[in-house]
Amino acid sequence: MKCPFCGFEESKVVDSRHSEDGSSIRRRRECLSCQKRFTTYETVESLPAVVVKRDNSRQPFDRNKILNGMLRACEKRPVSMASLEKAADEIEQAVQNSLDREVSAEAIGEMVMDKLRELDEVAYVRFASVYRQFRDINTFMAELTKLLKEK
Repeated sequence: MKCPFCGFEESKVVDSRHSEDGSSIRRRRECLSCQKRFTTYETVESLPAVVVKRDNSRQPFDRNKILNGMLRACEKRPVSMASLEKAADEIEQAVQNSLDREVSAEAIGEMVMDKLRELDEVAYVRFASVYRQFRDINTFMAELTKLLKEK
């Protein structure tokens, strides 16, 4: 393991334990050259999922894109980073657990909207307005009305 401080390629494991969610192992390491400590995570390598976009182009699944989209929707909202991370993890897990190696961008977008609806309704409406490409106030009002009826 290469040291992030000095670049030396050897370190020793000082402490090892399971992460909180049990999906990875957290290791505290100490560089054998500069003696600084750093943390690494060991996870199971999974088969890459491919996202099929609306224009039928394909790109690798990227959890960070989901998280960044939710962060933009939750800007200046009382939603914790931990809850967004958890939602992104759950979406990523659902994609990885699906039997198909290809998943549509629409399916991912719907999963994101479901998670945001649970976390914060304003963030949900923000995300939905961009994702569903609301073109006018009537479309926006129809979504708000649907949200109110669900309550």
